[in-house]
Amino acid sequence: MSPEIRFTFDGVPMTARDDQSIAAALIDGGILSWRTTRFGDRPRGLFCGIGVCFDCLVTVNGEPNVRACISVVEPGDDVRTQVGDGHVE
Repeated sequence: MSPEIRFTFDGVPMTARDDQSIAAALIDGGILSWRTTRFGDRPRGLFCGIGVCFDCLVTVNGEPNVRACISVVEPGDDVRTQVGDGHVE
């Protein structure tokens, strides 16, 4: 059994398996939406699962526009819901 990776999502402690994608870890934690659209604030989560679309974008350690489906969780990652284009003014 692989060791657990600890990270946070919107400040809430979570765990993932070693080499697990952010999207898979969020889904395992019961979270199905982690982004809102730029127009209309509609919820989005995993769609294609292979890095082609941009529905699964999250902000990781302050960096916006990270595709959760192809990005591996790293210990201590601070994953945040991405609002719109993810840039804070």
